[in-house]
Amino acid sequence: MFNKIMVPIDLAHADRMTKAVDVAADLAKLYDVEVCYVGVTSAAPGSVAHTPQEYRGKLDEFAKKEGAGHGKPASAHVVVSHDPATTMDDDLVQAVKEVGADLVVMATHVPNIGDLVFASNGGNLAKHTNASVCLVREA
Repeated sequence: MFNKIMVPIDLAHADRMTKAVDVAADLAKLYDVEVCYVGVTSAAPGSVAHTPQEYRGKLDEFAKKEGAGHGKPASAHVVVSHDPATTMDDDLVQAVKEVGADLVVMATHVPNIGDLVFASNGGNLAKHTNASVCLVREA
């Protein structure tokens, strides 16, 4: 049914995205497909990494650890953005195309008042890609 699963990961908050990561791993086992973890970073030093290369190394390490832990192949894809806060939606849409994902499993939050003003990342992916989107509420 699915050929590749993409999971957007914020490495600064990966410990709060475990349900989405586990759901993606379970679906990867069910459909015998690869999971690709996608991270968006900037070229400027940040709290997770000082350079995009360092970020790539950390995301690769995360993917290897998750793949080994769940027994399915996993890869990493890094998007370097000039301003991740403002380009996140477009960056994730482009990543779906670049990695060839037909299912996106992503963490989401409990809806709040801000959701009335700003569109959700998951909704944007469903609207602008051909991929199915599975939102996993973490809290």
